[in-house]
Amino acid sequence: MTAKFQLVIDCADPEPLARFWVAALGYEFEPPPDGYDNWDDYWRAVGVSEDELGLGRDCIIDPAGRGPRIWFQVVPEKKTLKNRLHLDITVSGGRANPIQTRRRLVDAEARRLEALGASLVRVISEDGLDHYAAAMRDPEGNEFDIN
Repeated sequence: MTAKFQLVIDCADPEPLARFWVAALGYEFEPPPDGYDNWDDYWRAVGVSEDELGLGRDCIIDPAGRGPRIWFQVVPEKKTLKNRLHLDITVSGGRANPIQTRRRLVDAEARRLEALGASLVRVISEDGLDHYAAAMRDPEGNEFDIN
């Protein structure tokens, strides 16, 4: 049996980071459980204290139900080291496409995500290697790649 899981991304400010990843991945904000107008009302009902509420929308889901739920968890410390886990966003169509097509698709997605607040770290490409990718950081500095 496979295990169900969610991906948790530590952050300082969940809703803006969640908005970035909604746009990057084509996800949507997770609606509150049935019978609740918002997540804060739900968490109050299960006993979460007021000082832990009001952080904004912090969970996103794949509308098709294929990808994992992603929760943006507030942590007090700032990011200081490279992630030990990162997302790869695949837009190139893989080796079924010529390298020039893959390069164009990756570069276009990198520009789109830069406009949303990401930053390009470097392009991953070598002469003679049939691979092209872009290493990037989200608005809070978390690494991810586009290939």
